[in-house]
Amino acid sequence: MRMSQFAGAVFVLLLSASARTGGSQAVPADAPAPVHRVARTADFTVDGKGGAPAWSKAAWQPLNPRAAADDASPTRFKMLYSASGLYVLMDGEDRTLTATFKEDFLDLWTEDVFEFFLWPDERYPVYFEYEISPLGFELPILVPNFGGQFYGWRPWHYEDKRQTQKAVSVRGGPASTGAAITGWTAEVYVPYDLLKPLSNVPPKSGTRWRANVYRMDYDGGRTTSWNWAPVRGTFHQPDQFGTLVFE
Repeated sequence: MRMSQFAGAVFVLLLSASARTGGSQAVPADAPAPVHRVARTADFTVDGKGGAPAWSKAAWQPLNPRAAADDASPTRFKMLYSASGLYVLMDGEDRTLTATFKEDFLDLWTEDVFEFFLWPDERYPVYFEYEISPLGFELPILVPNFGGQFYGWRPWHYEDKRQTQKAVSVRGGPASTGAAITGWTAEVYVPYDLLKPLSNVPPKSGTRWRANVYRMDYDGGRTTSWNWAPVRGTFHQPDQFGTLVFE
């Protein structure tokens, strides 16, 4: 491994809270956290469109805008799990592709992005965060969160069985910066090997994980954000996450 690769693999990323609050909370603070039952599947190849027949077993789950917005685009996700990993399909309508980054591990949340957080074991304040842009670039990190101090650590030896599989598709226009579009979809496979050494992994029937799914969009210079489970303040409120129940 080159020294530059080693240095990059161990850098600490402080996630920007102020860029990810998305305004006042639109869902009542006392609303019950959602629960999603995740069906089991055989492994398949992601295509960025949700084209695998296995997805017919999963129901769409809505994401809700975090602040009142008459023009907030419909946004949704699905999940499946296999013996080797978790599959996540995210889809949203859009008008403009606001994304310029052309590398992985950058500050993707400052542009259009889908995100999901996985917290397999509530005994430990450490969870996995994943972000993907409409240009197909990703940010997979492990986040220790101690009293609201949340720093993301990049994976080491991120290759082979430890690497995600990902694909995106853009509809209504080209997959290029600033393009007029009608929406985009992202499909991601997260191998359990990447989540090591988190406990309560891999899941089995009856296993419960805390989790959340988010979206950020920047049409016309306006910031809009969505969440599956309503959180107050930043996205990094694991005690307010929803729950995944593996069937």
